[in-house]
Amino acid sequence: MTEQVDTPTERRTDQINLSPVAASKVKSLLEQEGRDDLALRISVQPGGCSGLRYQLFFDERTLDGDVTTDFDGVTVVVDRMSVPYLNGAMIDFVDSIEKQGFTIDNPNATGSCACGDSFH
Repeated sequence: MTEQVDTPTERRTDQINLSPVAASKVKSLLEQEGRDDLALRISVQPGGCSGLRYQLFFDERTLDGDVTTDFDGVTVVVDRMSVPYLNGAMIDFVDSIEKQGFTIDNPNATGSCACGDSFH
């Protein structure tokens, strides 16, 4: 299933969301890698101090049941087991003096730990 999101700043609750800033950063990272055949895979895995943790990585694989969404030329893939945990989540990129990296604002997370990498 592939969807084209017309307005990337609009937050949808029926899928994952990627901010324009995060999409731009992903494009930049892919250019540095010299690859255009990779997608940004986002998944939820058991672990972390709160029970679940996020994984973000570039992947060339397509798995059965993956949900694929295009954000301004950036392909984001979520496996079928992670979809319910990530619907409505916003992936953003922060670049400030205090912090640099991808952030996930997830309305499905009922709590998180101090490290910011896990939730329940």
